[in-house]
Amino acid sequence: MPPKIRLVYSKDYAVDIGNHVFPTSKYNLIKERLLKESDFRHRIEFVRPEAASEDDILLVHDKRYLDKLKRGMLTKDEILRLELPYSKNIVKSSLICCGGTIMAVEIALFEKIGLHIGGGFHHAFPDHGEGFCVLNDIAVAIRSAMRRSLIKRALVIDCDLHQGNGTAAIFSRDPSVFTFSIHQENNYPFFKPPSSLDIGLRDHASDKEYMAALSANIPKLLSDFKPDLIIYVAGADPYKEDQIGGLALTKEGLRARDEFIYNQAVNFCVPIAVVLAGGYAVRQEDTVDIHYNTIMTGLEIFYKN
Repeated sequence: MPPKIRLVYSKDYAVDIGNHVFPTSKYNLIKERLLKESDFRHRIEFVRPEAASEDDILLVHDKRYLDKLKRGMLTKDEILRLELPYSKNIVKSSLICCGGTIMAVEIALFEKIGLHIGGGFHHAFPDHGEGFCVLNDIAVAIRSAMRRSLIKRALVIDCDLHQGNGTAAIFSRDPSVFTFSIHQENNYPFFKPPSSLDIGLRDHASDKEYMAALSANIPKLLSDFKPDLIIYVAGADPYKEDQIGGLALTKEGLRARDEFIYNQAVNFCVPIAVVLAGGYAVRQEDTVDIHYNTIMTGLEIFYKN
């Protein structure tokens, strides 16, 4: 009997935030679709992460900020910057999400790929959240793995529509982490702390332009930097019908993106942990479809035998 495939997921990611562009229900819908349609459904085991420990969170975030989150003491300006309504459930979800990306990294190091149905909150800074991101699960997972001597060098491949400003700032002086971001230049965040390498695409950039930029950079990065781990931020928001995006990628183009990144991880023998990040399509089913394709492409490449 084939071994189980562990996918990281928590029902607590679906938080009621009212009439908001961020569809937190997408996580449950992705899980349901995997159970109904995936050829791997009989092998999939959904594993629920625990909240990341305070010690792990404080590897990245300031204690004062974490205390304010837990006590509900954010100012009005801080909540406006976050662009989410504050609630204890939002904080709980964010802490569990950090634990989920830590778990996805652990699975990746053991099984070559770790898939997190959540995560990718790359706009969170050490002392504040912004852009729908409360805590930076990407940075927390990297620092946690390094603290436990599981890895020495990490590469973040951020393919969300938006530049990963929080992640870039956190690792700006850390030569052990290379941050790569390919994004729509003329979009949020308008102040972009430099990543190790930023590719800012023109408005309405096509599948062809996107893939050309990846092909010109990712293999060389992997060859030169030689990471022990990739964290792949697989945003669905470069899609041409995203509500807050301005790129022109198709579903086929996004699938080709995923396939390319996964195959580079295979070719260079680097474990890859995947987080889903943003996705705000006019039709929610399109966002779910793109995320589902990201997971399925990973399963097909890493578990095809």
